[in-house]
Amino acid sequence: MADYNPYSQRTRVWIPDQQEVWKAAEITKDYKEGQTVLHLRLEDETTVEYPVGSGRNPLPFLRNPDILVGENDLTALSYLHEPAVLHNLRVRFLESNNIYTYCGIVLVAINPYEQLQIYGEEVIRAYSGQNMGDMDPHIFAVAEEAYKQMARDERNQSIIVSGESGAGKTVSAKYAMRFFATVGGSASDTNVEEKVLASSPIMEAIGNAKTTRNDNSSRFGKYIQISFSRQYNIIGANMRTYLLEKSRVVFQAEDERNYHIFYQLCASSTLAEFKDLGLTSAEDFTYTSLGENIFIEGVNDAADFIKTREAFTLLGVKESSQMSIFKVIASILHLGNVEICPDRDGESCHVSRTDVHLKHFCQLLGAELQQMEHWLCHRKLVTASETYVKNMSAKQALNARDALAKHIYARMFEWIVEHVNKALHTSAKQHSFIGVLDIYGFETFEINSFEQFCINYANEKLQQQFNSHVFKLEQEEYMKEQIPWTLIDFYDNQPCIDLIEARLGVLDLLDEECKMPKGTDQNWTQKLYKQHSNSAHFQKPRMSNTSFIINHFADKVEYQCDGFLEKNRDTVYEEQINILKASQFQLVADLFHDKDDAPASKSARVNVRAAKSTPKAPNKEHRMTVGHQFRSSLHLLMETLNATTPHYVRCIKPNDMKEAFSFDSKRVVQQLRACGVLENIRISAAGYPSSWTYLDFFSRYRVLMKKSDLMSSDKKLVCSNLLQTVVKEPDMFQFGKTKIFFRAGQVAYLEKLRADKFRVACIKIQKTVRGWLQRVRYVKIRKSVLLLQRYGRGYLARRYAKFLRLTKAALVCQKQYRMVKERRAFLRLRRAVVTIQAYTRGMYTRRIYWEFLLHHRALIIQKNVRGWLQRKKFQRARSAAITIQCGWRRVLAKRQLQQKKIEARSAERLKNLNTGMEIKIVQLQRKMDDQSKDYKAQNEQLKVINTTLESEMTRMQKELENTKNRKSNEDEVTSLQTELQRLRQQLEEAHALRKRMEEEHSTEKLSLTQTVEELQKENALLKSEKEEMNQRIQQQSKSSEEGRSVGVSLQTELENERQNYQNLLKQFSIVEQRYDNLKEEMSLKKFQPGHNRNLSNQSISEIDSNVPSISTSEVGDTEDALQLVEEMGVDSAAMDIQVFLKLQKRVRELERERTRLQSNLDKMQELSQSKSSEPRTSSKEEDAADLAYSNLKRQELESENKKLKNDLNELRKSIVDRASESSSANDLPDGYNIVLSQLKAASEELDARKEEVLILRTQLMSSTKLLEERKEPVKTEDTVIISNTEPADKEEALQAYHQLCEAKKLLEAQLQNQSKTHKDELEALHTQIELLKNDIEKKQEMLNYTMSLSPEAQVEYSVQHEITRLTNDNLDLKELVEKLEKNERKLKKQLKIYMKKVQELEAAQAASRSRPELSRQVTVQRKEKDFEGMLEYNNEDEALLTRMLITDMIPSKVSSTVPCLPGYILFMCIRHADYINDDGKVESLLTSTINAIKKVLKKNNEDFEMISFWLANTSRLLHCLKQYSGDEAFMTQNTPKQNEHCLKNFDLAEYRQVLSDLSIQIYQQLIKVAEGTIQPMIVSAMLESESIPSLAGVKPMGYRNRSSSMDTDCHSPSSYTLQALIRQLGQFYGIMQEHGLDPEIVGQVIRQLFHCINAHTLNNLLLRKDVCSWSTGMQLRYNTSQLEEWLRGNNLYQSKAAASLEPIIQAAQLLQVKKKTSQDAEAICSLCTALSLQQIVKILNLYTPLNEFEERVTVSFIRDIQNRLQERNDPAQLLIDTKHTYPVLFPYTPSALSLETLHIPAVLNIDFLVRV
Repeated sequence: MADYNPYSQRTRVWIPDQQEVWKAAEITKDYKEGQTVLHLRLEDETTVEYPVGSGRNPLPFLRNPDILVGENDLTALSYLHEPAVLHNLRVRFLESNNIYTYCGIVLVAINPYEQLQIYGEEVIRAYSGQNMGDMDPHIFAVAEEAYKQMARDERNQSIIVSGESGAGKTVSAKYAMRFFATVGGSASDTNVEEKVLASSPIMEAIGNAKTTRNDNSSRFGKYIQISFSRQYNIIGANMRTYLLEKSRVVFQAEDERNYHIFYQLCASSTLAEFKDLGLTSAEDFTYTSLGENIFIEGVNDAADFIKTREAFTLLGVKESSQMSIFKVIASILHLGNVEICPDRDGESCHVSRTDVHLKHFCQLLGAELQQMEHWLCHRKLVTASETYVKNMSAKQALNARDALAKHIYARMFEWIVEHVNKALHTSAKQHSFIGVLDIYGFETFEINSFEQFCINYANEKLQQQFNSHVFKLEQEEYMKEQIPWTLIDFYDNQPCIDLIEARLGVLDLLDEECKMPKGTDQNWTQKLYKQHSNSAHFQKPRMSNTSFIINHFADKVEYQCDGFLEKNRDTVYEEQINILKASQFQLVADLFHDKDDAPASKSARVNVRAAKSTPKAPNKEHRMTVGHQFRSSLHLLMETLNATTPHYVRCIKPNDMKEAFSFDSKRVVQQLRACGVLENIRISAAGYPSSWTYLDFFSRYRVLMKKSDLMSSDKKLVCSNLLQTVVKEPDMFQFGKTKIFFRAGQVAYLEKLRADKFRVACIKIQKTVRGWLQRVRYVKIRKSVLLLQRYGRGYLARRYAKFLRLTKAALVCQKQYRMVKERRAFLRLRRAVVTIQAYTRGMYTRRIYWEFLLHHRALIIQKNVRGWLQRKKFQRARSAAITIQCGWRRVLAKRQLQQKKIEARSAERLKNLNTGMEIKIVQLQRKMDDQSKDYKAQNEQLKVINTTLESEMTRMQKELENTKNRKSNEDEVTSLQTELQRLRQQLEEAHALRKRMEEEHSTEKLSLTQTVEELQKENALLKSEKEEMNQRIQQQSKSSEEGRSVGVSLQTELENERQNYQNLLKQFSIVEQRYDNLKEEMSLKKFQPGHNRNLSNQSISEIDSNVPSISTSEVGDTEDALQLVEEMGVDSAAMDIQVFLKLQKRVRELERERTRLQSNLDKMQELSQSKSSEPRTSSKEEDAADLAYSNLKRQELESENKKLKNDLNELRKSIVDRASESSSANDLPDGYNIVLSQLKAASEELDARKEEVLILRTQLMSSTKLLEERKEPVKTEDTVIISNTEPADKEEALQAYHQLCEAKKLLEAQLQNQSKTHKDELEALHTQIELLKNDIEKKQEMLNYTMSLSPEAQVEYSVQHEITRLTNDNLDLKELVEKLEKNERKLKKQLKIYMKKVQELEAAQAASRSRPELSRQVTVQRKEKDFEGMLEYNNEDEALLTRMLITDMIPSKVSSTVPCLPGYILFMCIRHADYINDDGKVESLLTSTINAIKKVLKKNNEDFEMISFWLANTSRLLHCLKQYSGDEAFMTQNTPKQNEHCLKNFDLAEYRQVLSDLSIQIYQQLIKVAEGTIQPMIVSAMLESESIPSLAGVKPMGYRNRSSSMDTDCHSPSSYTLQALIRQLGQFYGIMQEHGLDPEIVGQVIRQLFHCINAHTLNNLLLRKDVCSWSTGMQLRYNTSQLEEWLRGNNLYQSKAAASLEPIIQAAQLLQVKKKTSQDAEAICSLCTALSLQQIVKILNLYTPLNEFEERVTVSFIRDIQNRLQERNDPAQLLIDTKHTYPVLFPYTPSALSLETLHIPAVLNIDFLVRV
């Protein structure tokens, strides 16, 4: 060791760099002590002379060997320093895309700014139950470690997540909580874990905002405490928050946003439920537009708001409470838009009375507008003797407004957190908890204020706790291994913490200055300079007197003092808070009421003025400063963390541009220094950072040992001898109980010695191999030279002879060649001349042609242009003429329209329309009668034609039969031809007739549709006229209602006054607070000098005048009533609308109406007394006119009723006549029945109309009586009564008119129904015609075909046709017979069942008889008689049978008998029950069997042998039910004897389905038990055990593996080998084979188990860097080949189990193949077909060389693989689903065993069964 020089040639070092912080270099010349220059060569081949020595740079840091680069744990590095840590993180992040790295007990998480597929359910399951050092670093690994230590140590845990804004703290905490929710889900149905996860969207909405560094930055700290039960299931949670950034509510920097909830609410302002909030776009509000950017790219605020509301609902927050929250948030936005206008004096200000936003603010919060308007611009000063009201300047008012907004939001934030905690609270007892702390990291900006000071203060406390915990773990490790250790010196930041929180520290001085009446930031700064100028952690800037510097553990931070006092005070004026306390809304009032304050009783409220007014004590919480609150909450947090076991997650932000997988070294180093990672490394490096177990050290460094040491069994002694020989300094290592500990750099030194040893050995091997290769090469060259010389000389002689022959031949060739060359030249010249001539002549000809062509085109263009001009001229003239015509026609149309309007207003028009409608109805009825008669005639014609055609066909058939006897008669042939022609003519006539009928039907259909359209138009006209009449009547009724409401309003005044009084009582509590505020205000104004007394009186009168105005509830009631009237319809409630409108008007003007009504009543009395004669005469005239009008209306109704009645009678008679005529033909009786039913309905409707006419007549008579009574002398009140009669008569007439319209509508509906039936009849006729047409065409084709044949062929064809017809009829008859036979069988079965019941009744009568004894010799195997393969038992023995065969059955009892014996026995019992036709016995036996099997499996749910046994027996029972069911599909392989044993009476298909479902359940349980048995063995056997000895290499391990020594007491069975796994599989296979399970099912079980092996092995391979090496690939390939060999040895290779291992086989091959060139990439792409692209890239990124002779996979090679495989449509999931199950299939396998030969052993104890 003394001769060892670490700074020798080819040693790699790190030197500082301005851009990359650290730069790699290599020493080109050995460095000797005392030299001042170190010669280096950079990676870009440039040389550098690096100055070192005293007063200069120290010697540079040494680089780690390449084998250690990219380690999972930074503490595994041999050289622990800043550049090594930074380089390792960069390599893992950029090259391997690994965002997580361990650094001792800290998990370093780098934000990738990209969604990664590493957080799915499969990943959670992969990390669950694993040791922390066994898997790749992950947030799930930290969560699993916390969960495991909580369960193992019975100690509470904490996960501390810290980092800069944008580093991913919130996401990391969210994933940790998701892991706990998945692993420790609630045992009950409360879904607590879902509520815990649902709190995240709420807290992100109200506590997160966009900053320049992060789009979703948490602006508060939170500690979520997840509670667990004794079974370690989640039962609840609790949340604590720290230091909400309230200033963001009123101010945001450029390109930043306010909290998300504001923008979410504005984005959803268009929803109906949010219209009352008065919100618009976020750009319209000051508090949301200061950052000048209201949007975030890729974020939908409206969609996020829906998620927030869903989270509120899931946590049990009611809709009303949610709306109250949204109102408070909206009020803050409106408060920010309140404009405060300065007055001229500059010392006061005011708010405009027309400010809409202030009204919205008060309306949403239920506050008094005037008081809020006053106290926004004034403040109250309380002294010992007096209380003053002081005006505020505009700036002070703006600050007060902003302070109020911040206070409201902070209170709302606290309220939401409180209710979230209530939703997550549980009544169950908490056994333990895991806390997740998501808190801000160390911050330093250009301008640092009070928030950064508190944040850095919190980080100082957390860093102190972190340092002490790391030091404690180091000490525990050394004590555990019993090695001597000295005290490790680590940075203690307690002096810095004392500077901040100790007595007379920064916070104490700040609180003291805040208590001063005229305290300022400058005075506080001077006190700091004076008090702490001698502190080592406090400095005063040179160029500033308003700032100070604190030397934190991470860096020096300069704080600007401006605003410290204001933010620490968090001043909010009490007057504004009191206004909000008196809010009408309970939630708003609860927000600002103190929890400790109890409401004062009424008895304590004494209205006595003190001699000396005492100021009201401020709120207790207002007196506590923000710094004091934060310090208290931080102390509570530290107490909680110190009482738990902490786990640390440090989040790193790789760049400020938010680019995916971009690494900025400067920013990362800053954060590593700030978050304490480097301090952790320094503490680790101060002790023994590297450790090896003795076995691992021996395996790694045995090349340095002697041969004699290798044979020794004492590994500890061998390692001690080696280290004492190699390492000369004994302080550089220590021997523990199980490990060897090394100082920093010693592992690198040992690695160098090992590499040198390998290098020397390699050189020696290379020398020997190269010499041997050269000698072999020389011998080969010498032999080749001799052979070449011999062949060369012969070749030269042959070549010379050939030269002589070729010389002579060349002369001949030259002569011929020259001749050919000259001739070719001549011919070429001649062809060129001819070609030039041809092209020249063609050119001249084309020129002439183009001249003629252009001239012709010009003529065509001229012709078209002239024609176009003429057409345009003609079109202009025609359009002018048309315009004139249109104008004149419009004038004529206007005149006609005016004339039509005049005619339409007349009553005669209405009568004409009614008469026209009646005439048209009668005409339509007559048309329908005519059409029905025509249809009847056409049907009769069609029937006649059909009968004639049928007769002709029969006659033709007879003639064809006659032709068989007379073949030679030609005259008959001619007659047949003539007959065919005649038939064709008849067919043509029939076609013509059909076409004519279709045309007639189409014309009639068109006419009917036209008439219907005309009726619809007329109906629309009538509706419009009806609406005009309604409007006129309503206008007339308005004038009458005004007089009526005068009398009604006098009666309702008392009720309104009572209701107002009740409303005042309801609001008493709120008005009481308002009264107190006003009273204090008036008292203050009394003390103010120069105050006018009248103003106070006026304010009191204003308060009193507000009493009647509080009638919004009454107005709301009237609005609800109006809404109900609108829902009822205008027609039904037309007269009530005016009443409600007048009522609403009277409610609003109640005081003025009282006086006005009194004056109007006096005037009406005087008017009635003076002019009593005039109203009498006028009333008489009006009564006479009304009587005449009513009589006229009655007569019209009676006449119309008579007409309708006559039409009805005529229609009824015509329909009855048609029905009687058509009854004989039976054409369409259903249609006529429908018409008759409609006529009955119409008659009922007419009767109802008749009753209405009678009621109208009685009303008219009563009105005449009233008129006669009014002729008598009446008093002044008669004027009002007479005025009300006219609208009543008009209303009755209007109702009668409506009834007539409804009758017309009914008739129209009847006509439409008749038209529909008519259409249906037409369609039926058309279908009949089509069928007849097709029949005729077929017959015609058959005749044509027969006529084209010869006479003999005609006879044969007719015979064949007849045969086919008879066969078809025969088949139909057979089907009918089969149906009858089936019905007969069913009846026979029912008869047997009834007979069986009769027999049972008879047997019940003989119940006194004793049961016959059942005895048989079960041990005798000789067949004494012919048995039928059935077993008989009594019903009482059924329970005993199930107990012996199922419940108490042990598989070993029947191991030496026939497999599946219980299944056979049960089926033989079922056969006997079927044989005796006992359905109850069959049902009872099958039900009890299934239930007993379920109970046995439930009891033995972990016993593979029992589950396999009953799976085999259940499937065998199912196969027997199929084999002996009697279905032909299952009887193909049966013997004749087995077919005789089939079930005779019952079909058990439903029970077969139940047994099939039970078999599937047993199969799934079997797979679950088998997978649970082999799952702990898979990873150890496939990846960790050395199937090939001495192949696997060992690498240096980090802290994670080193810390496992703490848990040596917990021995886990992790030493499974491949042979153990294969033995377990063989055991499973043997059990299934022994129990007689079907081979197909056995193959499916093995295939599922092999899938489990493949999934767990590959998932662990993808999540572990230490196993991704060439040696592991070799071991894995060997292990898979052993499994394949086991499959072949057991004849299971065809079960597709080997195919399920294909992914892991390809992964092993991927680890073994060469990974360097493009050819290698192409080979990998063609090889890895079963692996996805993500899995291939992940394995390549994780690939780790075990020594320096291997090379890492380059990034370019991985990119090449990705480019080649980018067209694959692979799933996005990285890991294989371990829960995937293949679809199970139970094939039918019949048994060859004969039931009658089955032997039942005596050991079963079922002697009560009798063989039949």
